[in-house]
Amino acid sequence: MDRRDFLRTAGGLALGGLTVALGCRPSESQSSQSQNASGGMRRLERIGLQLYTVRTLMEQDVPRTLEQVAEIGYREVEFAGYYNYTPQELHQMLENLGLSAPATHVPYQALEENLEATLEAAQVLGHRYVVVPWLPPEQRQTLDDYRRWAEHFNRWGEACRAAGVQFAYHNHDFEFARLDDQVPYDVLLAETDPELVKMELDLYWITYAGHDPLAYLQQHPERFPLCHVKDMTAERQMTDVGQGTIDFAKIFAQAQFQHYFVEHDQPEDPLASIRRSYEYLSQLTF
Repeated sequence: MDRRDFLRTAGGLALGGLTVALGCRPSESQSSQSQNASGGMRRLERIGLQLYTVRTLMEQDVPRTLEQVAEIGYREVEFAGYYNYTPQELHQMLENLGLSAPATHVPYQALEENLEATLEAAQVLGHRYVVVPWLPPEQRQTLDDYRRWAEHFNRWGEACRAAGVQFAYHNHDFEFARLDDQVPYDVLLAETDPELVKMELDLYWITYAGHDPLAYLQQHPERFPLCHVKDMTAERQMTDVGQGTIDFAKIFAQAQFQHYFVEHDQPEDPLASIRRSYEYLSQLTF
């Protein structure tokens, strides 16, 4: 199942029954990095997981899957569907496990059709970022299509800001395929308000597309508060973090990411995959 179909069928947004916004969200000023006493090197303080990675387990047992994620050591999660649980129920699960959910992926249809309910759910769950992760092929054929998306992003960004959250967009590789000798991703950056629209940089997909993430991070340092930490083999296949060729230490040393979410789109063994990725990142210095 690809991300488009998954987001449409993953159990819905479970938006019924919203009554109050529960709990306090962690301060955005709290760093995801910590200073290492030896040599001034940094480590990641709070490693996150995009729950799409463990979607097959979430479909079977959400509470147990979240428990296993916390047991490995993850402290943040990014949702991709709520699996028919209410935001209040999920909030309680997270609180019991010492987890926070600073971000969620939602299909663009949720913002078009259920904007108010989507933002209410975000408030209850403590999401700071509402992220659109994908655009349908038939609506990204031309640069004008991307300009129209930029208009949508700005509008949704306004609504998110009014609700106390931040809108963001997550890339794949298709945004970097040139149209009329321009890079569509550059059009999105240029045509959106930097205050209203942030970017979640998928380090695998931008590398897969043949672009240097550091170039974008240096040119737009304030646009990228979130990243997906995904590795790539020499054969350009997705692999567990630390098993491939992407130089995460070099990237992290120059980035201003606030949240780091491990992801693997098709892991053979989801728990083993996220454990290997966590073990690598927990020891990484930069």
